[in-house]
Amino acid sequence: MKKFILPLLLLLAVGMLVAVESAPSAVVGYVKYSCVPGGNTMIALPLEAGFTTAGEVGVAVGGGCDQVSIFLPNQTWQTTFNIGDGFEEDFAITVGAPLMVYTYSAVDFYSIGDLPAPATYDLVTGNTMVMVPLNRSDLTTAGEVGVAMAAGPVDQVSMFLPNQTWQTTFDIGDGFEEDFAIGGIGTPLMVYSYSPFTWPNRGSNMLNSNPSRSK
Repeated sequence: MKKFILPLLLLLAVGMLVAVESAPSAVVGYVKYSCVPGGNTMIALPLEAGFTTAGEVGVAVGGGCDQVSIFLPNQTWQTTFNIGDGFEEDFAITVGAPLMVYTYSAVDFYSIGDLPAPATYDLVTGNTMVMVPLNRSDLTTAGEVGVAMAAGPVDQVSMFLPNQTWQTTFDIGDGFEEDFAIGGIGTPLMVYSYSPFTWPNRGSNMLNSNPSRSK
């Protein structure tokens, strides 16, 4: 794949955010990620759940979670490993961070909490992992994400599939060809950019409206 070689395989399965219609509460809703047995799954942390390290996420994921990794701007993965009595080489994470987890059994991970402060992603020249923001339910395809970011500098938008292959849409100059549907808000995606920029722009209010609510 053009300009797109990653050292690890990922598997993505994202549930839609469901908001809670009840009395006032700190909990707004959740996003569900279904982790595969004996393999990798890409998740994200769209809601404020109090996680500060990747190891804490690994413990919460359960299912024999053995590794938690994050994709770095230098185009490599940083990984913390479960050594049996804790995660070694642990590292800090932030709300909105896309992560890759390895689990030995099938398990559903729920990002549960309230709306966080607006998240931004500093895209580099190369590949960057991002998450579809909670207020962008209008972004239903990978190509729409590319256009919303910066059509031109963003050349590719990719999502890892259950069959352990990447599906990618390419900017051909007058639109993204081979476009495909994504899992909605909270979906982790890999994007390739020819130049660095921040998305969404820090001057904008990412959470200027509430996510869709359902009973």
